[in-house]
Amino acid sequence: MSLDLESISEATSGAIGSLLSTTILYPLDTCKTKYQAEARAHGQQKYRNLSDVLWEALTTRQVVSLYQGLGTKNLQSFISQFVYFYGYSYFKRLYLEKSGTKSIGTKANLIIAAAAGACTAIMTQPLDTASSKMQTSAFGKSKGLWKTLTEGTWSDAFDGLGISLLLTSNPAIQYTVFDQLKHRLLKGKQSKEDGGSSPESLSALTAFVLGAISKSVATIVTYPAIRCKVMIQATDSNEDGNIKTRRKYPKTLSRVLCAIWKREGILGFFKGLHAQILKTVLSSALLLMIKEKIAATTWVLILAIRRYLLITRGTIKNV
Repeated sequence: MSLDLESISEATSGAIGSLLSTTILYPLDTCKTKYQAEARAHGQQKYRNLSDVLWEALTTRQVVSLYQGLGTKNLQSFISQFVYFYGYSYFKRLYLEKSGTKSIGTKANLIIAAAAGACTAIMTQPLDTASSKMQTSAFGKSKGLWKTLTEGTWSDAFDGLGISLLLTSNPAIQYTVFDQLKHRLLKGKQSKEDGGSSPESLSALTAFVLGAISKSVATIVTYPAIRCKVMIQATDSNEDGNIKTRRKYPKTLSRVLCAIWKREGILGFFKGLHAQILKTVLSSALLLMIKEKIAATTWVLILAIRRYLLITRGTIKNV
């Protein structure tokens, strides 16, 4: 049984790109998550703007705490992107082989991307929940991964799974838009190349722009569900930083929607949208830019490893 080397190459380059982009933008991600998780009570807010979170970290000398949960987030990000890109690439290639077509339509692309996203969400949900709790803990009060995962029941580790499955439409929309735009740009280029020995790639600037456009579209469409997910997963804390009981928001999507409507009105569903777009667009654009630039190198390395293994296997057989 032969391995799907191109899918492995796609998954590896995507996971590395995700790891680097997550690390670079993590302080912004922490500020964004804490800002989204705050619930307005009786018209009062601790954070009126995204910059208020950063200012709190500076004034309390807790700048390092902007990185609390980075290890968990990187682990979750690496695993989820590897699984997603492998599944997305593999199922796309399988569809093209079975259908006998040379290109994939928008509808089929959405279904394949959503299926890959659903598998990813189920496998990485406990890490996603843990990273959200660690980010939204009071500065300097975040617990380690194991304590965060074991402080509640096993079902608590899967808080927000239903919304995560719903949000598979987000990467589905994102990568469908990206792939369709990429396909159009590279349509003329492919016919000019010989043999196609390695996957075609975009320039860094082009990949960045296409990544920003595709993620902006996906984020705007799915943002109300994104905020609900953050609020379900977040850890609440007192003003003195001590962790207290979970906020009064129930752990179901319908009840969280009702609670936001009653407390904050329709604009509450879009609180932090600008922060989400800023973070996710930059993150996605960096991820896709890095992925496109290292894809060819990853492909060459995988082929070299495969060739080495084949030579080694042949040598052993001859002996």
